[in-house]
Amino acid sequence: MSEFEAYRGLFVAESRENHENLVKNLLLLELGSYQNAIDEIFRSIHTLKGASASMGFSTMEHLCHTMEDVFSLIRSGAASISPDLVDLLLTCSDLIEQMLDDIESGGDSSSKNPDREIAVLRQWIEQHGGKPKENRETVAIPADAIELKEGPQLEEREGRQEFEMRITVAQECVMKDVRAMLALGNLKALGTIISVQPTLDAIEEGNFNGILQLVIESDAGEESLKTAASGTEISDVEIRVVQEQEIPAPDIIPDTIKAVDPDKKQSSQGDKTREIKNLRVDIHQLDHIMNLVEDLVINRGRLKQIAEKHKIKEMDEAIGMVDRSVSELQNQMMIIRMIPLNHIFNRLPRVVRDVAQHDNKEVEFVIEGGETELDRSVMDGLNDPLLHLIRNAVNHGIESPDARKKAGKTQKGYIRLSAHRDRDNVIIELVDDGAGINVGKVKAKAIEKGLITQEVAETITTEEVIDLIFQPGFSTADKISDISGRGVGLDVVKKSIEALKGTIRVETTLGKGSKFELLLPPTMAIVDVMIVSVNGKRLGIPISSIVEVANFRKEATHHIGKGEAILLRNEVLQILALNDLVGASDSCEILIVVQYQKRKCCIPVDVVEGKQEVVVKPLSSFIGNTRGVSGVTILGDGYIVPVLDVNTII
Repeated sequence: MSEFEAYRGLFVAESRENHENLVKNLLLLELGSYQNAIDEIFRSIHTLKGASASMGFSTMEHLCHTMEDVFSLIRSGAASISPDLVDLLLTCSDLIEQMLDDIESGGDSSSKNPDREIAVLRQWIEQHGGKPKENRETVAIPADAIELKEGPQLEEREGRQEFEMRITVAQECVMKDVRAMLALGNLKALGTIISVQPTLDAIEEGNFNGILQLVIESDAGEESLKTAASGTEISDVEIRVVQEQEIPAPDIIPDTIKAVDPDKKQSSQGDKTREIKNLRVDIHQLDHIMNLVEDLVINRGRLKQIAEKHKIKEMDEAIGMVDRSVSELQNQMMIIRMIPLNHIFNRLPRVVRDVAQHDNKEVEFVIEGGETELDRSVMDGLNDPLLHLIRNAVNHGIESPDARKKAGKTQKGYIRLSAHRDRDNVIIELVDDGAGINVGKVKAKAIEKGLITQEVAETITTEEVIDLIFQPGFSTADKISDISGRGVGLDVVKKSIEALKGTIRVETTLGKGSKFELLLPPTMAIVDVMIVSVNGKRLGIPISSIVEVANFRKEATHHIGKGEAILLRNEVLQILALNDLVGASDSCEILIVVQYQKRKCCIPVDVVEGKQEVVVKPLSSFIGNTRGVSGVTILGDGYIVPVLDVNTII
């Protein structure tokens, strides 16, 4: 990988964070005048501009520069925010996101043309008496969110020291300006940068000879600062403490001051060191490490079986130690792969805002529990389902302001998105105070589409009616729009959630609102299964789907239509034989009762071998999808076992 390509990945990762911060604060700014939001936007725009200029992405840099000029006027008080300006800035932010997508795929942002947006922004600047600033002497907020301050207040200085630093970038470095910005970003995390030479604008414009001089105030020690500034292509880092002006001692020294132990004071200051605790790691590297951990889990089971077979004491002890280490490594790896739901949630306020404007509605959107974590593999499949649900909540759920007033509600609708952990699951709830689901209208549409007959419609329960909205092509919208009415959405949501081994439940009250509840496993990689045997073939059934294990007597079965059922615990349960998967067996004496949502069935098996923690691998594209099988696992004896997908079986 070339040096430029290595920087490209870092640029995209950091720019996406700044872009997300930009959009979030633009939405806050739309709600009112918040100086902090303006400062955050200015900081993000300036960082995006400086980073894109350093990397040579001139198209993106040009757009960001013009947006920065707009906020220079707003920040100075010469102009104010208007709804039209927010719309324009959000359009520009969408264009920046497209540019980042282009850069991530190997482009240079030039494939996206921002000329129209830049022209409108410049027209706005001229209307408000401003002129685009081509050259700047000093930058108040430097790249990478580096804050330059004239000097901290007295209370802020306690326990902090000023350091002068001289950082020399290696002569062979191709992109000295980018390397300098990265060093400044690392130092900013450890303190406050007071001044820097050359100026940050000069560095961004390429006027940098490889030597960076700065003054930083920090409570970290010299070694920590030196480590933060060092790195690849940094040839030298010099640092010295700035001696503060001595204060004359008073004639009378209080006893309390005399009693201070100078050695103790000196050691307390010298111990103030801080290590760099956060690193960026490519997600593909984590995936590779996770695969290695999964191999260890498989081989751990194999070693246990060998130890049990040969009964070697020393081997048992060694395997016990390996077992503990592998378990700890596995747990730590799962923790590392966990990502806060805020990575998805933070994108949704923009969706609510755009759909509400499209429908001329007023919506208050509240997010709770964004710090709840999910495995990356689950998170990847959750984005689209949540997007569909949010759009439906605004478009279908929330009524127009006039309709809400007639119904005695507040003019502004309310939507709450929340997440929390519940034992071994993550629960995401989307609640609105809208019109709710009209059960009668759903029935009528279902009859019209031939999904149910009039006779069935008169007997089905409310829950069964609500299940109809998840049928492919089902929609109650009276007219087709860009947002709803095309019959796509909720069927996609259900399939996506089931693919994540989750479930979706709906509660609704006509005229008062609806609640969509997603129940998800925190991870799909390593699960507990019960190993069973049918017709000499071994299968894995997820423990989370099993309700109970019972004895099976064939004479107790009853024929209902084309299938068989059995009365168990005063419940009539369908018997689901796995003949198509493993062949018929005449010696099934055990029933495994499994459940998905509120539906139960029984799976007859020959033998229950016991519970095991296994690694579930998806089926390869060569084999394709197999109904009823979520993946395969390799047991300790090398036997490949299919793992059943109970959600699709029932």
